[in-house]
Amino acid sequence: MRVSRLLPLVLVLVGLGACTTPLETFEISAPPLGRSVAGTTRAQLLIPEPTAIKTIDSERIVVKPTPYTVEYLGGSQWSDRLPRMVQLRLLQAYENTGQIGAVGVPGQGLAIDYQMLLEIRRFEIEVVTGRQAVVEISVKALDDRSGVVRRTRIFRSVEPVVGEGNSAFVSALDRAFDRMAAEIVAWTISIV
Repeated sequence: MRVSRLLPLVLVLVGLGACTTPLETFEISAPPLGRSVAGTTRAQLLIPEPTAIKTIDSERIVVKPTPYTVEYLGGSQWSDRLPRMVQLRLLQAYENTGQIGAVGVPGQGLAIDYQMLLEIRRFEIEVVTGRQAVVEISVKALDDRSGVVRRTRIFRSVEPVVGEGNSAFVSALDRAFDRMAAEIVAWTISIV
């Protein structure tokens, strides 16, 4: 008897779940092939997954309405956790230049010369002073043999949001990251 009373409630809940609008799913675009930067290196690089605070370390797209508050872009999400996407797109940026000895992620069995340690500090849409994408990543070049950090640099890129809708916000983030990825690759080649 209990089951027969609960069945209509279960059917209503399942029906409500089926009516929810699916989220728009976005990803960072792959960097273009054949980027030309000064110099080449035979070094083999490892890119561990970047660190980030919990608000960034997710599939949600961060919006900062004030310097101290965090919201998320409604009706949208990343296709994967943001640190994982940044790791793999940066790996592609290195590979696409054709100017690195080898580059990989943990578990690929490379004889590593350097680890590129990344901390994603900002990857957000800022609406405090206008609509703009802000990406900020700290990078450390760690000599894998000696354990000494050879160099550290904080990269920052800002792009205006052009247009309306979620895709305009994500496009601005994508442009900011793409420009920054090119800078990180050029910097790496110059120091390793």
